Amino acid sequence: MTRMTTEQALTQALHEEMRRDERVLLMGEGAATKRPALAREFGPARVRNTPLAEAIIAGTAVGAAASGLRPVIDLLFAPCLTYAMDALVNSAGKLRYLSGGLCEFPLVTLAMTGSGWCVGGQHNHNLEAMFVHAPGLHVLMPSTAADSKGLLKAAIRDENPVLFFIDLGLLHQEGEVSDDPGDIVPIGKAAVPRHGRDVTLVSYAKTVPVCLQAAAELEQRGVSAEVIDLRSLKPLDTTCVLDSIARTGRLIIVHEASGLCGIAAELAALAVTRAFDALRAPVVRVTGPDAPAASSWALEQAAVPQAQQVVDAVLGLGLTGGHGGAAGEPAWRARA
Repeated sequence: MTRMTTEQALTQALHEEMRRDERVLLMGEGAATKRPALAREFGPARVRNTPLAEAIIAGTAVGAAASGLRPVIDLLFAPCLTYAMDALVNSAGKLRYLSGGLCEFPLVTLAMTGSGWCVGGQHNHNLEAMFVHAPGLHVLMPSTAADSKGLLKAAIRDENPVLFFIDLGLLHQEGEVSDDPGDIVPIGKAAVPRHGRDVTLVSYAKTVPVCLQAAAELEQRGVSAEVIDLRSLKPLDTTCVLDSIARTGRLIIVHEASGLCGIAAELAALAVTRAFDALRAPVVRVTGPDAPAASSWALEQAAVPQAQQVVDAVLGLGLTGGHGGAAGEPAWRARA
């Protein structure tokens, strides 16, 4: 294990996968400039800068994937993905289906998202739910350096197009990362960094540490909170979430993106349709506002869920400690 930042972990994943498979190539806006060691080792045929032209980059990548290569494209900031929607959503996401499964599109799109750098509304906008809604795409958004490396390796090896969102606020956060090139994190599998019995806190990306902080504060009040890190937004680990609800009977979903038609709304619907009998309280969402992000640090941070908001949401359910859920086989499994 080596301690490194999320940015370093992503670069290490690219190094290992490009050494493992000569079909993997990296291109994008500043791709060679930001990762000079990759450019030196693999040369301009496999690591290259491109113009600031997201639609052209994505379209080229779709063609490369259809031709047998495994492109990774870096489109920098998530809002700029809107320029590449046709290639990613209407081509990469659908052509495998339209070809009757004959064509594969192993394509990874990297994009930075979220608050943390005060880049303003045109560069800070969490669009992950848009791509979750697009058939044929996988959507990943990890919260740790280790998961960033492991999930990127899994994404590069996957036969489907993958949107890989990098939370700006976590880019320079450090963590312990495996040195084994064979270690990957499976797509579609959530993590449970903290177990609890009274309430389930589900999150992803930078709001996972927010939930962990809230859980630590709640423990001082006698409330035991379980924290689930989704990591993969599509496919979604519904089994992990439903099993947790069956144990705790309460669900709070936390994310930075707007709550309108977001991941939290999907999880709330999952809870009330698949685990209604286990719920002891209403499902609560703690999300960002339906508004453009401010470029002011203070205003930007005010729009991001904080630990105290999560604590208040839990206490608002009437929890004061010792309110564990019922044991036994969850009823949702019998109905599934």
